[in-house]
Amino acid sequence: MSILINKESRVLTQGITGKTGTFHTKHSVEYAFGKDCYVAGVTPGKGGGNVEGIPVFDTVAEACEKTGANVSVIYVPPPFAAAAIDESVNAGINVVICITEGVPVKDMILTRYKMQGSETILVGPNCPGVITPDEIKIGIMPGYIHKKGPVGVVSRSGTLTYEVVDQLTRLGLGQSTCVGIGGDPVNGMKHLDVVKMFNDDPETEGVVICGEIGGTDEEDCAAWIKDYMRKPVVGFIAGVTAPPGKRMGHAGAIISGGKGTAAEKIAAMEDAGVKVTKNPADIGKFMKAALG
Repeated sequence: MSILINKESRVLTQGITGKTGTFHTKHSVEYAFGKDCYVAGVTPGKGGGNVEGIPVFDTVAEACEKTGANVSVIYVPPPFAAAAIDESVNAGINVVICITEGVPVKDMILTRYKMQGSETILVGPNCPGVITPDEIKIGIMPGYIHKKGPVGVVSRSGTLTYEVVDQLTRLGLGQSTCVGIGGDPVNGMKHLDVVKMFNDDPETEGVVICGEIGGTDEEDCAAWIKDYMRKPVVGFIAGVTAPPGKRMGHAGAIISGGKGTAAEKIAAMEDAGVKVTKNPADIGKFMKAALG
């Protein structure tokens, strides 16, 4: 079992005919080692064509009907990304992964409101995607640094995800699934959602959490870990030196109202038994030690 995606997933790419969609779909298809994971693309007005041998449709509903797609990845421009999420949700897609950065917050507020009661899982926006190493990758992460193994990784930062993965792989520790949840203030899955899945996943023996300043998602996750987590967790919080009120990189990485500081997050994680390192270069070492 792998969380969210595996070699049985049937993926459609929204925005497949754009440069970004074509580029990353090509590399994702190559990573899948010939498995028929990528079954459709969607670009309004471009139906009937194909990209990398993948048929292109005008709508998500048509693509799902013709190919049985159950996962969608979104590379469409920011003004249209929320509508693309809405279209996938309405079509009954199981997992929607939105890579697009710069989606207007007001659009995402409406989309999240519309998703109430829906069973669709949203990852992102403004995320690197999801990868189950040696099976399937959906997103923009460099596949070659990943290796199948026992460590689950969840991070708000794409760059930190790659850093953690590279460390784990070099230490001989592969990854079960890596999930980039994105750094926007209004998004889909949170750390807690992913950690719960890792806790129930028999292929995951330990978990790395990478967080950053802003919001209270990491604190919420830590509270759950303290009471329910059965596996070792290693954590890192970016933004220790960030001045209050300044946005640092991600739109959600801003300390407001005295909440969301790195110190608060680190304290909450340590109180929950998470092994927290303040040096990102030691994350892999901490995880290897935690697994014994």
